[in-house]
Amino acid sequence: MTVTHQLAQVNLARLLYPLDGPELADFVRALDPVNQLAEEANGFVWRYTEPATAGEKVVFDDEWLIVNMSVWRDPDALEAYVYSPGHIAVLRRRREWFARVGEVMTALWWVPAGHRPTVAEAEEKLLKLRAEGPGPQVFTLREGFPPPGA
Repeated sequence: MTVTHQLAQVNLARLLYPLDGPELADFVRALDPVNQLAEEANGFVWRYTEPATAGEKVVFDDEWLIVNMSVWRDPDALEAYVYSPGHIAVLRRRREWFARVGEVMTALWWVPAGHRPTVAEAEEKLLKLRAEGPGPQVFTLREGFPPPGA
């Protein structure tokens, strides 16, 4: 069966401290191992690798936001990685490093196989999800939708 679509995901986090400060040292040390876990995970396709330091790639005009974006075979592959022991260990510490926010910071959407989403595309998807809620164009792990044509 030919794969026509893959799952894109974005999640943003608002830093509590400067990325190069001592308060985020454990988070920064965890980045390479967690990214390696993702890259070795079954169903991983691609991840955004532009600089993640505050101010180098501004998202939503907020220098304190960092972006994580990747493409996966399907929601099951992404979910298996998200809840894997190595990722969960870091995820459990998120309140030490990131601010609680009121708006949606994570979105999923289907892309044509081989497409690599941009930060601008991710911003558009997050705005749509915030405004309209989950639907076939953008959704969450909790409220998923099948790929186009399925």
